[in-house]
Amino acid sequence: MSEYEAGIGTSSSKIILIGEHAVVYGQPAIAMPVPAVHAVAKTSRCLGPLRLQCTFYNGILSDGDGKIAGLKTIIPAALHVLKQPEKGLMISIDSTIPAERRMGSSAAIAISVVRSLFNYFETPLERKMLLTLVGLSEECCHGNPSGLDAAAASSTHPIFFMKEKRTEWIHHTLPSCLVIADTGLKGQTKRAVTALKQHLVQSVHARQKVNQLGALASHAKKALEATKEEILGRILLEAHLLLQELGVSHPALDHLVDTAMKDGALGAKMTGGGCGGCMIALVKDARKAQRLAKKLIDAGARRTWIQPLQDRELPSAPSLLH
Repeated sequence: MSEYEAGIGTSSSKIILIGEHAVVYGQPAIAMPVPAVHAVAKTSRCLGPLRLQCTFYNGILSDGDGKIAGLKTIIPAALHVLKQPEKGLMISIDSTIPAERRMGSSAAIAISVVRSLFNYFETPLERKMLLTLVGLSEECCHGNPSGLDAAAASSTHPIFFMKEKRTEWIHHTLPSCLVIADTGLKGQTKRAVTALKQHLVQSVHARQKVNQLGALASHAKKALEATKEEILGRILLEAHLLLQELGVSHPALDHLVDTAMKDGALGAKMTGGGCGGCMIALVKDARKAQRLAKKLIDAGARRTWIQPLQDRELPSAPSLLH
């Protein structure tokens, strides 16, 4: 490319529709991309060493600290695959994905960066290669990632996921919308995982609840495929009540779920690690989503996003990236 052109890469964020925590114990989960909240990376020419510009670092890539460890790994790895030197490039990242809310921020940023590099060098990018490269970044950020964040954020459909089993895409025509609300509290996944482990040790009923969550994920897949939005809504609420009983929810999440249900949502639940973070609510259409989003802000949500279930397109995504 000429020095006046740039390579652009985009990536959705992601949410867990159902199955969080239970997926750790071999149960299925459904995750989905959320293009309404996304990351965009731009690769352009510059003189000298590789440079990175983002909200948490601006400078020479190799001089960055642990906050960009994943990017320090993935950018040279991508350039090695592309057979390009590690110099002469500026990579800029703009992301609307909140950190520490279990919306796949690190995976989405890595996806957008890899896509921007391959776009800059006008090289086709296969999904397998994308996920392999992003996995290197996720290992730096999370140690032993399941791959769920990267698979969902880079997808165009919800995915049905089980550890060590093949991931399935879920094709549906559900016209509903999801309203995502941020409590403003950082999700405390470690605390939630510890709480669940204690429940599993102390109570045989806890294991039954985990198995129930897995069964609900399978039922949710069928409801999506059969366009049964009211059934899906009831499944989501039932899952939240189970997660609440398992000790991984939070009063702020429960309050927003109650608010959504009182305003006529088809269903609502926490999403992600829990003990803070975000909740989701299923509503029939965009008009009801707009109304509920305002109600959730009035009820204390820090911010909200609306994601049509049928809207899978990222803004300004170059055709080379698909």
